[in-house]
Amino acid sequence: MNDPQAPVAATPHDHLVQEAVGPPLAAGQAAATIGVGVNSLMILGVLPVLLGALAVEHRLTASQIGLSAAFEILAMGLSTAAMGMIRRPRRLRLIGAAASIGLAAVDLACMGVGGPLLLALRATGGAVEGVLLWITISMIARTVTPERWAGVFFTAQVIAQLAMAVAFAVWIMPRFGSFGGFIALALVGVAGLAPSLAVPSQFAPLPRAEGEGGAPPLRGWIALAATLVFVSGGSAVGVYLQPLAHQAGLDAGVARTALWVSLAAQVAGGAAAVTLAGRARYFTIFIVTSVTDLAVWWVFGQHIPAWLFITANAAGGFVGLLLGPFLVPMTIDADPSRRAAMQSGAAQLLGAAGGPLLASLVVGDRDVHGVLWMAVFLLFAGLAVVAWLRFNKPPLVGDGGGA
Repeated sequence: MNDPQAPVAATPHDHLVQEAVGPPLAAGQAAATIGVGVNSLMILGVLPVLLGALAVEHRLTASQIGLSAAFEILAMGLSTAAMGMIRRPRRLRLIGAAASIGLAAVDLACMGVGGPLLLALRATGGAVEGVLLWITISMIARTVTPERWAGVFFTAQVIAQLAMAVAFAVWIMPRFGSFGGFIALALVGVAGLAPSLAVPSQFAPLPRAEGEGGAPPLRGWIALAATLVFVSGGSAVGVYLQPLAHQAGLDAGVARTALWVSLAAQVAGGAAAVTLAGRARYFTIFIVTSVTDLAVWWVFGQHIPAWLFITANAAGGFVGLLLGPFLVPMTIDADPSRRAAMQSGAAQLLGAAGGPLLASLVVGDRDVHGVLWMAVFLLFAGLAVVAWLRFNKPPLVGDGGGA
């Protein structure tokens, strides 16, 4: 069996999505499938601004801001996971079109409501977004170089989110408030009909041994747990960026600048992941990311000048997007059936939601540095599991992959 980390030789048809399971896809089909996933995650790029506006309008309390984000992301992750386990990737155009319309309807329904009803609507929206994300992950999990196509997806996602966030900050929110924000999101949902109708009608089923269900094997679940734990630390620190800036002696303007610069760095990180796909081993990327994150979090705990805080956050954003695509080959290495890879996106979303929830237990109004220590613990715990999976493989007939 081939080593999932070994470099993949280029072929004359390398511009196609070379499917490890099923026939290759045309470039237009691949682009459309990526577009469906981008549509599913657009909300994440504007969520802080939109939730902040809802609080100013007294439609959400401070605690409900966190609950709204957590409920939506959790629902998205659970929906993606459920679809990967119980639904075969068939009739994808119909599913994508229905989900796009449904998402637009949920966004429109959020106009003028608040409190528990808004929380329920955002959770519903998250479930619909998870269905759209499942379509994209279904393609990525079947490719020969999943880290490359995950990198393309992450980069396209961040570029679209950045453009949307700028439009929200400069024009939509100042003029129209949250009403305009939800209308804009609804329009994006409707626009998502176009790529939904251009995706392949179905993907080939993933291989499974006789008698096996659609759930991953034990090593696949362990890889997904490692993904969730490793991702949750960085997510928790990101949520507390502005309080960390304040405790470093900096103002809110520095935190906002750090956020924008980080988004630009994430684009570069995604592009680097695409370049390194098929060349770099995923465990090397985990080590580089871990060392960088530890350095960034140490900087966040000091009294530092603004330029260093902004630079550190940009470095964290770069390695965060660099790592993301390599989480997929890590799960494939642990579970060659690729059923765990189908759940990688869900595990990342659950980690993104769980990190801030855990952080709320270790921070206080006067000191949020506890989130940094918590993130360090989660990073080492996740990395230890990844290392165990990488260097303690069960013996397989014909396995020539090296460490």
